[in-house]
Amino acid sequence: MEQFNFITNLLGIKDQNITILDILDAGTHKEIIAKLDYPAPKCPHCQGQMAKYDFQKESKIPYLECAGYKTLIRLKKRHFRCKVCRKVAVAETSLVKKNHQIATIVKQKIAQKLIEKVPMTAIAESLDVSTSTVIRKLKEFKFKTDLNCLPEYMSWDVETVREVTVSIGRLEMSFIAQDLDSRKIIAILDGRTQATIRNHFLRYSRQVRNQVKVITMDMFSPYYDIARKLFPNAKIVLDRFHIVQHLSRAMNRLRIQIMNPFDRKSHEYKALKRYWKLIQQDSRKLSHKRFYCPTFRMHLTNREILEKLLSYSQELREHYEIYQLLLFHFQEKQTDHFFDLIEGTISCVTPIFLTVFKTFLKDKDKILNALELLYSNAKLEATNNLIKVIKRNAFGFRNFDNFKTRILIALNIKKERTDLILSRL
Repeated sequence: MEQFNFITNLLGIKDQNITILDILDAGTHKEIIAKLDYPAPKCPHCQGQMAKYDFQKESKIPYLECAGYKTLIRLKKRHFRCKVCRKVAVAETSLVKKNHQIATIVKQKIAQKLIEKVPMTAIAESLDVSTSTVIRKLKEFKFKTDLNCLPEYMSWDVETVREVTVSIGRLEMSFIAQDLDSRKIIAILDGRTQATIRNHFLRYSRQVRNQVKVITMDMFSPYYDIARKLFPNAKIVLDRFHIVQHLSRAMNRLRIQIMNPFDRKSHEYKALKRYWKLIQQDSRKLSHKRFYCPTFRMHLTNREILEKLLSYSQELREHYEIYQLLLFHFQEKQTDHFFDLIEGTISCVTPIFLTVFKTFLKDKDKILNALELLYSNAKLEATNNLIKVIKRNAFGFRNFDNFKTRILIALNIKKERTDLILSRL
């Protein structure tokens, strides 16, 4: 009997009315034979006195693993019959809810694992329950949107969700908004159209929307107008990474354009294709270390290789110098020099660079905000990376609401729990 009491404590079964009768080793799992019995209570229907009747058929209750083995509790519950109305009732316990077959502690473990970036099928397999049980637990989480407040600093971005299926078809892109300071997810919308975003934020009063001071976003022009209309007091800040990315992609396209006329077996073609990163890289960060280059069959530094690449085309050399100057002025936040160089060279650059320069001039005020203010989309990009991990681990979602809830659980709830623990230290 002392051994069974020890097992009860080990399993965390706090109900004193449960008595363990035997333990069976099934090889792949452990089975615990137990019974639930206590004095007859009052009848829940007529409040008459009930009497013990018999035991219910064994209930198979999946439980948490013990010593590395899956555990199954075979619990016999006492039946009671009312002496007055003759109705029958079943003994109840805190181990499992009434009319349920899964232990309460297992459901709590499901909720705990949903906070982590673990696939729902893996959660179901580890706890020996069905995937439907995990999904039902997922749907118990409710997140209400507080329409009385918005953060002063927001980040907007688009997330690719090609693996998510909705009722109208396959969803390609979704919109996500985040609090820039607390990193709390404000909105996840099943689409990135202006109408979808407008309908969501119009639920907030104009007074609340006027409190927003800064919105960071990438260079997706349809968002500019809707951001101004919805948040008239907010400054639009373009993400600095995307500005540099525009320049970098233009330089790469120009390299490919110059490289393609060469014969594919020629020395110039092979060199431009192999050492393309040296052209993209900031010239101030080029290594001075000498190493053997199979393409040139000699020991060279990165600067010497770059000089050979630029010697193949005068056009490539001229645009490379413009590209490096723009990078320097942008990183040093020299806004006047940055735009003066663009305006002075816009008439003599290739169409590839011309398109980028026109875009920069059109969005000059937003680029100035990016250089003058310290805000960027870095935190939201990190959040997108976590979302991709959740999506990849799950091998996609068939329901956007489940996908959205899983993101909010993994990000918002986990962040709140972390803040709560840190506040106690």
